[in-house]
Amino acid sequence: MALNIVLIEPEIPNNTGNIGRLALASGSKLHLVRPFGFKIDDARLKRAGLDYWQHLSVTYYDNIAQFFEINKDENFAFLSSHGTKNHWDIPFKDNMFLIFGKESVGLPKWLTETHPDKLYKIPLYSTHVRSLNLANAVSVVVYEGLKKMN
Repeated sequence: MALNIVLIEPEIPNNTGNIGRLALASGSKLHLVRPFGFKIDDARLKRAGLDYWQHLSVTYYDNIAQFFEINKDENFAFLSSHGTKNHWDIPFKDNMFLIFGKESVGLPKWLTETHPDKLYKIPLYSTHVRSLNLANAVSVVVYEGLKKMN
């Protein structure tokens, strides 16, 4: 069973490297949508992904429009702190696309407004925290999906 992890315009190489390692460990595929906040050969990306990057199933897209054109018929779940449903309510299915926004601002507003029925959040139990680190958030959602699909 595979999930697809989609990072829209990731900004921090360490997060992307850790998410790449998570994708490989969980049997997921990674989709990276440009522009990035780093160069893909950044040492921090390689260090976080260690020597696993070469084994990873990763697809690169020039922009968000290209991603949605190529994957228009896929099953999506959008993750945002603005979601009204919790991540454990995602109807996980094999080959589902889990879409995460960039670290500084999350998903584009037009995207969250276009797909409110597929918008999910990870609940936070402290008013002192706005959101989780992107790599942590991806981990929480991916392993919830694997649990539900097994």
